[in-house]
Order: sequence, then structure tokens, then C-alpha cells
Amino acid sequence: MQHDQSDHRWRRGRAWRGLTPAGLGLLAALTSTSAHAVPTEPETLVNPLVETVACELCHGYSNPVADMDDPPYSPFQTWQGSLMANSARDPVFWAGVAVADADAPGETELCVRCHAPRAFLDGHGDVTAVDQLTLDEQSGVECELCHRAVEDIAVPPGNAMYTIDDVLEPGGTNVPRRGPWDYTDGVPEPPHDWMFDSYIGTSRMCGTCHDVTTEAERVDDDGVGLGVPFNEQRTYTEWLRSDFAMPGAGFSSCQDCHMPAIPDMPGCQAHVNQFTHATGGRSHDLVGANRFMVELLQAEYGSAGANQVADFFFDNTLAAMDAFVTSAATLEVVGPAEVDLEQGLPGIAVTVTNNTGHKLPTGYSEGRVMWIEVLADYAGQRVYSSGAWDQASGQIEQDAQLRTYEGIAERYADGLNFHLLFNDHWVVDSRIPPLGLTPDLETDPVGDRYALLPNGTWPNFDQHSYDFGPDMMVTDATPGDTTDDELVVTVRLQYVINTTEYVEFLANNAGPAGSHVDTLFDLAGGAPPVTLAEQTLTIPIIGFGAVSSTDSGGAPTTTDSGVADSTATTAGVTSLPGGTASDASGSTTGPGQLPGDEGCSCRTTGGAPAWWGLGLVLLWGRRRRRSALVSAA
Repeated sequence: MQHDQSDHRWRRGRAWRGLTPAGLGLLAALTSTSAHAVPTEPETLVNPLVETVACELCHGYSNPVADMDDPPYSPFQTWQGSLMANSARDPVFWAGVAVADADAPGETELCVRCHAPRAFLDGHGDVTAVDQLTLDEQSGVECELCHRAVEDIAVPPGNAMYTIDDVLEPGGTNVPRRGPWDYTDGVPEPPHDWMFDSYIGTSRMCGTCHDVTTEAERVDDDGVGLGVPFNEQRTYTEWLRSDFAMPGAGFSSCQDCHMPAIPDMPGCQAHVNQFTHATGGRSHDLVGANRFMVELLQAEYGSAGANQVADFFFDNTLAAMDAFVTSAATLEVVGPAEVDLEQGLPGIAVTVTNNTGHKLPTGYSEGRVMWIEVLADYAGQRVYSSGAWDQASGQIEQDAQLRTYEGIAERYADGLNFHLLFNDHWVVDSRIPPLGLTPDLETDPVGDRYALLPNGTWPNFDQHSYDFGPDMMVTDATPGDTTDDELVVTVRLQYVINTTEYVEFLANNAGPAGSHVDTLFDLAGGAPPVTLAEQTLTIPIIGFGAVSSTDSGGAPTTTDSGVADSTATTAGVTSLPGGTASDASGSTTGPGQLPGDEGCSCRTTGGAPAWWGLGLVLLWGRRRRRSALVSAA
């Protein structure tokens, strides 16, 4: 596949952002002689998109016999359970649309254009609820939307301004499917028209939807207009301004991470066990970190729900997510060689490195927060903590040392949050930049968290240290043994994509769609965090602050386990003695690399989640989560 190494030169003029489709089309017509200088408008396709079920017939095969033990890699099987395939079913999306429609009636077409493109193209861009879609319109970001997309240099990426090929080839019977294939090498051609086009393999293609601009003028911290529309999402531009977009050994496109290459594997049923293709293929898992939403979608649309999507597809996506999320970041943790609890636990130094090609986290910021969780335990007893997660309440422990990574936007005039179309001011953007991100108003962090490096780029890492004071409550659990006392310090990088605060906001402001989301989340026990990285330090305890009840002398009981070395390692979960930690896989993950079969232990397999069958009994029997989450920067 040809990569988009030329994308690093693409810089969008600010005057183009925030224009209406009509205005953008006029500008494109004035600046280009391209035959496709206007994004495709509703009800203009002479040859409508072919339904995805037609693609499944050939592209939904099982692995060949020789590869039966490998994860599924047929395009349809890996796509069907993804959030791309289910973007038009996402209940949180529709709750957000309900809020936006109440704030600005008739202004949500952009949302539909991106999440339900078939509905937009069919002239149904004014829908505001999932039950207003036809079954075909629920296909989300589907096969032909991408495989008929045409690169339009005159149209900047963003806001779902896609151009769809609608021209039959001479003598053809259908619009060619575009892709990085070449059937001139003797391999039998597919039963539909095709066209070699490397555009589908470029990050600019992904940027069609993964940069989002609203019409509100962005203002600074004093409320002064900056002369640009509000940069609601900049995932593509973050990549474009990073080292990942630069030609060379470090180049990595969106597809390299989210659609990893599957070399020399067949792409359709006709080639299974017969032919492989020299140009290879790509996995269509298209996974990110929103694992909980896939579980909710499986409960609603899988075998235990509407039975529209086979559980197998969702299970495959969940497994792919588990393997994928551990590649996002690396944790380095250094702790003291020993600890005297009477003196406290100083010097837990944590470095979080962003391995992705965009900010971590990126994309839609409302209700999303990543943070460092630090837990120190002895003999089954919690001694110290920062940012401890409580699943029952859906809350993060609020303490002075809490370190979070998030983007918080507001309407400057009154500080109103969670109203996407009203946002005009970034209160804070503490998300970790990608490697080599160059300064620019569109992608700069907001706040004083980061400082430019000597080479003029933003750091792709964050360093934070923890100091815990004396603990006078813990006693020696084994006063007769001076060799077994250890403090186990677990550090996790956690990520919640829909906080309790945001779900409650939707419940109170999004009408039936918000109530539906609130019910789904309550039935599931709330959204659990995704662990992106984890490391454990085991530190010998040489002194206790509390008096052991078994010590007849009444003096503090101490142990003397000697001094052990403490070193930093990459993210992992394997505990070693002496204040050290080990990567569970025995390897590190650097920028642009993906691990093999690494994953967390939270994978769900089989049918729908067990909680679904409990129904409303669990909803009424469970104490509602109604305390607000206030994230510290």
C-alpha cells in the first residue's frame, strides 16, 4: 500500500474552516479545475451506495485453513463489530445530537453527515434520533463510502466533506471500488469493477471526518476573538504536525496503527485457499479505546438484543481492542529502594509517554478523561492512593496529587459545558501531544502543563511525582518475620470515555435519548475505565509507624529486609522484588509500533454481557450515581 508521506506538506488555510458546504463548494470551484471540486451533496448520486450485505457475500469469509488459529482478517468480519460500522447506532452520539438540536435547531446535519453518511446522502440529514433511520442507514461508515471516495485537493479535510465517485468506467456495470490493489498480475479479477487508488490508504482520507470545526468563533482566555472558528476536534491535524507524518523511518499513517497490514492474504471469498495477492491487505478492525460502547452495542444489537449484528463480530472487535490499547502509551515508574512508613513514601516518579500519532486522548473531548491511578497496598490493606477509581460511584478519587489528561471546552460568556455547538473557549487541554508536534494555534496544548522542548516541538510525555506522608495506622502483619514486609505500588494509566458527570448531563438534557443512555449505563454498572498501561513496584518496608498489638514492649515493630535496587521500566504488570517493575510482555512499544498479542484481562467473550439479563430489576435496586466528578488538572 502506498503511504501518504506527502500529507506532511498539507496545511489548511484558516479561512476555509467553518464555511458552510455551499460556501466551501464555491471556494473549491474558484481555486481548482478538478472535476470533483464540490463535496457530494444529498440526493445527487446517480449510482447510490451498494448495501453492505452485498459486500459481505464475498468479503465475509473465514480464515483459510492454514491461518485458522490467527485472528479473523476478512474485511467484513473485522469491520462489522467496529464503532465505524456502528457509528449510526451509538446511543451516546444520538444523545449528543439531541442536545445540539435543542441548542441550535436544524444545525446537526454535520453530525449525521459523519456518523450516518448513507442517511445524509439519501437526503435524511435532518434526522435527530436513531429510530428515524432505515435499517440500511444504520450501517454507519460503510464499505462504499470509503471505497468510492475521491481525493479532492480543493476541499480541505474535515467536517465530513467527502466526495463520492459516481462515474461508471467505459463498458462498466458499476462504479469501480477503489483501493490499493492491482489485478494485472494474473490473479483473477473481482466480480465488480475496480480501480487502483492509493488515496484510501492515506491519513488525509481519515482526516475527512477526524477534524471537526464548529461555526463559533474561538476566543482566548480574556474572551477576545481569535479570528478562527472553534477547533472542536483536530485528530488529523495533530498527526499532520507530528513526526509521524514526516517521510522516513518514523513515518506512520493512521492506517498503519488502526488498520495494520496483513501481507499476502486474500481479500475475498474467491481467493481463500486459492490465491494470495502480492499487494497484501489491511485489517478492518478500526479499533480505538471505546471498549464499553462496543459492549453496550452488543447488548442492544447482538443476539440478546435486536439481533442485527452477530455476537461474533462484536467479540472480534473486543479482542482486537484488548490487544490494541496497550500500544497507546508507555509508563515509566521509579520508586525508592525501601520505605519506612513512619517517615512516608516519597519519590514515586511517573513518566507517561504518548506512543500514538495524535494527542492522548484525542477526538471528541466531552466527558472524556485519562488519569494516573496510584495504589499502594500492604498485606491486603490500602496504605496510600491517588486517583483511585471507584466503580460503584463512577468517580475518581479527588486528591491534591491527582494527574489528569483532558480537554475541557466551554461557552466563554457563561462557562456552560457539554454543549458542543456553543463551545468557543478551551479552558484547558492537558492531553499529551504526539511526538514532534510543532506549535500551532489549532493543536497547541492549553494551560501551563507543557513547555516547548529545545528543538521547538511539544513533548510527547508528561512527568509527575508523588509524595505520600507518614502512615501511623499500619502495623506489621507478621512481626515474627523480618523478611516478608513489602509495599506493593501499582500505577495505572486509566481512561474513561463517558464520565458519570457526562452521562448525568445527557440524562437531564437530551430527552428520551439521554434517558436511554442513562439506563444503559446503570444496567451495566457504569462505564469502567480502560487500562492503557500498568506497572507494579514492590518496595521493601523497613519500618512501621503503628504499634503492633503483638509487641509486648509497645515499641513500633520494624523489619530489616535490607536495601534493594529500584529502576524504571516500560508499562507492564509483573511485580519484581526490590522496588522494580517489569514489562509483562518483556518488550517496549515505541512510536508507530504495535504489539503482537498483548492485551488486558478485561476481555468479554461469548454472548451479551451477563448484566443485560437482569433488566430493570437491577436499575431499581441499585443506588443511583449522582455525585459530580470534578477533574483536577
